Amino acid sequence: MNLNNQPTIEELARLFAAKKDTLDNHILWISKTGQVHIDCLSPHAHEAEFDQNNQNLLARLKMYRRGQGYVGKKAAADKDFIGSVLQTLKQAWASMQNQNEVRVIDRLY
Repeated sequence: MNLNNQPTIEELARLFAAKKDTLDNHILWISKTGQVHIDCLSPHAHEAEFDQNNQNLLARLKMYRRGQGYVGKKAAADKDFIGSVLQTLKQAWASMQNQNEVRVIDRLY
């Protein structure tokens, strides 16, 4: 899903549904090109490591902790939650293009 291509709730829901909440922590992030990703993190990895190791990172949400219900099929089915995440991503993208500093988004709109 790319934020330059008028993303939909359905596209974002598919990204969430493709992950298993019980297996890993996850990071939802935006690349410098507007591409949205959800990546798994090992149980002992820290968010700061992710930031340092990802040269294409523009912004990310705070880590979704394993077992909290923020990713997976149930999360994807929650249209209010997915809609809030999508709105947050769109606002972040609109305000952050052409910036070099990584931004951590800690609340949803």
